[in-house]
Amino acid sequence: MVRFSFLQAVYGASLRFQPFLAAALGGYLVGTFPTADVVAKRVSKGTVDLRLVGSGNPGGANALKMLGRRAGYNVMAADIAKGALASVVGGLIGGPTGTHVGGTSSVIGHCFPIWTKFQGGKGVAASIGQCLVTFPAYFPVDLVVAAATASNPLLKQRAFTATLCSSSAWIIGGVVWWRKGLGNLWGPKPGPALPIAAIVSSAVIAYRFLTAQPPPQTASQ
Repeated sequence: MVRFSFLQAVYGASLRFQPFLAAALGGYLVGTFPTADVVAKRVSKGTVDLRLVGSGNPGGANALKMLGRRAGYNVMAADIAKGALASVVGGLIGGPTGTHVGGTSSVIGHCFPIWTKFQGGKGVAASIGQCLVTFPAYFPVDLVVAAATASNPLLKQRAFTATLCSSSAWIIGGVVWWRKGLGNLWGPKPGPALPIAAIVSSAVIAYRFLTAQPPPQTASQ
C-alpha cells in the first residue's frame, strides 16, 4: 500500500512537471537555431565562418563587424526573436512559469547548441527577447542601463560590463516587481520564477563571456 501510494505521488509529480519539461525542450531547440551561421553563409556565399574570424563569436556583434550592418542587425533581430518566440511557446505549454522556462532555455540553447558541439553565441540578444516577453514593464529600464554602461568611455570591456550591469538590474528588478506585486504589461504576473529565470540566464551569459576564446589566428596576433 505504501509502495503504491509512493508510485502514485511520483506519477502525479511527473504529470505536473511535464509541461515545464516540454517548455524547456522547446525553448532550447528554438535557441539552437544557427542564425549567425545561416546569415554568414548567405551573405559571404560560404566564405566566412564567424567562429574563425573577429571575436570568434557567432552572434550579432561579430556579424556586424565582419559582414556589415545589414547582416549584423539581421542576426541580432533574429536572435531576439528566438528568445521571444521560445518564451511565448513556453507560456502556451506551461502557463506563466512555462514562459520563463522557455525563455531561459532559449538562452541556454543559443549558448550551448547541441548541433555545433555546444559552441554557440553569448546569449545576450536571446535574453533581450526573453525579457521583452516575460518582463516588458522593465524592458525600457534594461535598455537604458545597458546603453548608459556601454557608452561610458571610462569602462574597459564595455560589452561585458554593460551586460553585467544590465543583468544585475534585471535580477533586482525581478525581485522588486515580484515582492511589490507591480504590473507587468502583457507579461505574466511577476512571481518567484521571474528573478530565478533572470539569474539563470544571466549566469549562462556571464559564463560564456568569461570562457570565450578568440580564434587561433586572432589570439596569435
